[in-house]
Amino acid sequence: MAGAGPVGVGLIGAGVISTTYLENLNVFPDTRVLAVGDLIPEAAKARAAAHLVPAAGGVEAVLDHPGIEIVVNLTIPAAHAEVAEQAIAAGKHVWNEKPLTLDRTRGQALLVAAETAGVRIGCAPDTFLGSGLQAVNRVIADGAIGNPLTALFLMQQPGPDRWHPNPGFLFQAGGGPLFDIGPYYLTALVQIFGPVSSVAAVGSTARERRVIETGPKAGEEFDVTVPSQTAALVRFRSGQSLTLLLSFDSAVPRILLEVTGSEATLQLPDPNTFGGDVQVHRWGGEEWETLAETTARSSRGIGVLDLARAIRENRPHRATGRLAYHVLDVMSAIAESASSAAFVSVQSTVEPAEPLPIDWDPLAATV
Repeated sequence: MAGAGPVGVGLIGAGVISTTYLENLNVFPDTRVLAVGDLIPEAAKARAAAHLVPAAGGVEAVLDHPGIEIVVNLTIPAAHAEVAEQAIAAGKHVWNEKPLTLDRTRGQALLVAAETAGVRIGCAPDTFLGSGLQAVNRVIADGAIGNPLTALFLMQQPGPDRWHPNPGFLFQAGGGPLFDIGPYYLTALVQIFGPVSSVAAVGSTARERRVIETGPKAGEEFDVTVPSQTAALVRFRSGQSLTLLLSFDSAVPRILLEVTGSEATLQLPDPNTFGGDVQVHRWGGEEWETLAETTARSSRGIGVLDLARAIRENRPHRATGRLAYHVLDVMSAIAESASSAAFVSVQSTVEPAEPLPIDWDPLAATV
């Protein structure tokens, strides 16, 4: 499937997040969106028309398109595995939105299927490729905080039922703050500390039913079937540790992201964004010092772009299926620990991704 020129891309899933992907993938010179598919063909056609995509319809509009090399799978988490399997069977590379799948067995099977078919799997989040987290890894590598030792990551908010027009799936299997927000935070930490070895956790659910607060379904209730708050202790194979709190139950939105080293503490930009400031507080100091001020060069879709360029350049891509599987393994272990009240070991492992070149430009034509 290797060739030359822009890589053909098709999107399956015409929901809220598809707009951002279309805005970006239509701008990158190295990718070309050729079709949008959805179980509701009319939704795909409307999304395609709004972004000048030439073809649209059902899922087959993407899977059967001869010019599409990468299928971007933007379906709900419960459909990630099935749609990815269909794309692999069609001989396409796959980019999944997070999480990779709902469980380890299906995730591992997906990796094996792709390897057998000779295609690649990439997976969100690609925020760790953004300017902010790339700067974090550079300043740590340069010794700004000495030897990284521990991390404290905290995210609290009222929950996506406040702003999402159809939030029910975010409070069911594959959702909750652990599986919805956790991939951003855990992926960022794996880039700093390496793979996770074990976890311990507790979870809670504030309300068994919630109410949609915006959009055409405002006022409708839906069931909450997973914890809406999870707290975890995470041990990395390298010996470092993380204290993690993810909550959809707080009236006060709050984010606190710190990595403490032997010589200083680093404050990170939100791993759910692509830019932001990197600040350090040194031992004996009184104030935070800004080490880097970064602006996002793009947003969701840069992982697809890196995958597309990697295909053309015959090199490894960065947001790999194996990275996503390790994060899935960690989140599954956290969920199991919260249910069993016991430490749970993480069996999988992965190497941190290679950093992007300092001059990496998503708007450059390179293929």
